[in-house]
Amino acid sequence: MDLDKLMNKHLTRYFDGSKTIPEETLQQLLRFLRSTPSSVNVQPNHFYVLATEAGKKQLATNLGERFQDNAEKVLNASHAVILTTRTDVPEEHLDAVFAKERADSRFPDPAKQELWESMTRDFLNIRNSTYKDLDHWMEKQTYMALGMTMMAAAELGIDATPLEGFDRASVDEAFGIGETGYTTTVLLALGYPDTAKAYATPISRFDADRLFTFA
Repeated sequence: MDLDKLMNKHLTRYFDGSKTIPEETLQQLLRFLRSTPSSVNVQPNHFYVLATEAGKKQLATNLGERFQDNAEKVLNASHAVILTTRTDVPEEHLDAVFAKERADSRFPDPAKQELWESMTRDFLNIRNSTYKDLDHWMEKQTYMALGMTMMAAAELGIDATPLEGFDRASVDEAFGIGETGYTTTVLLALGYPDTAKAYATPISRFDADRLFTFA
């Protein structure tokens, strides 16, 4: 990965609608997305991968009136991903997580698996009862997956642009997401840049002495 190149590159605002991510490359990226970590392995996400013109149009036309400037990005991207997050953690979700961990032998020692499950329940209870931020905490897991996937996309030669400009209620309704126990958190446009419209201006960030404290 060329970090110097990444540090001097703007996020893509304009995609080349004539270019499509090869299926093998897309599947590699999705395998990576599936592997991204989450705190206590809560896995609070479901991802809608829009690969067809119809799917992308459905998203573009339901971004909400105030966010139509993002419609072009969605339509010209090779693929768009709706990253959704659970609105809570029902018992059946935890049971499914633990069952998969046992099936995968994450903890070969049954006693360690039992201890892990007890610690996980306790941690989630703290987030829910003490901090009262369970939904926001789960969204943080989604953004961690988003950031890691953007870096993986760069390694694969794919441009990845996160989009927060959308009407959550509209997107949820258009794709029936609200009925599933999840809600839309962020969108990700994937593809290749329209080089004729690429920004050539310098990146603007605070100087290091304002950002870093060493102790």
